[in-house]
Amino acid sequence: MSEKDGATVARTVLQQCLQARLQVKPADEHSEAQFVQIDRGMVIYICFFKGATDDILAKMGHIMHTRVVVNKLIAKKLLELPGSLLIVPQATLGGKAKGRAMQYHNNISKEDGLRLYSAFVSLCQKELTAAAAGATVKHGTYGNRQVLKLDTNGPYTHLMEF
Repeated sequence: MSEKDGATVARTVLQQCLQARLQVKPADEHSEAQFVQIDRGMVIYICFFKGATDDILAKMGHIMHTRVVVNKLIAKKLLELPGSLLIVPQATLGGKAKGRAMQYHNNISKEDGLRLYSAFVSLCQKELTAAAAGATVKHGTYGNRQVLKLDTNGPYTHLMEF
């Protein structure tokens, strides 16, 4: 299956935050752990599935122009929101329950996932720069276990499939 077949090839979850801090490199014997952090903004978790190609990135770029609920009365485009973005690779979004276990057979290969993830991060950076929003884009490390601390300002979570 591929995006041409109408199958889902990417999944994102958007979560509003007051602050988010993500460990991007664990501590080792030679250095301390490294983190990226945003204050008020949006965390975007992202997962690519088998069949995803560069073509999906154009559709996913529209995420920055999609109106999302920021409180019970207001919906705004991501580009209009105050704050920054934290993009987190999240392979577990590709899980499918089978019996009592989760399986991830539909996830994209690590190499292709890294390439698409990096391209998505660049696309978001370009969109924010063009909007002159003054916001920044921070991102996690693809393929590594990461520790996230998140303070939310409401249950404003959005699932988007492409």
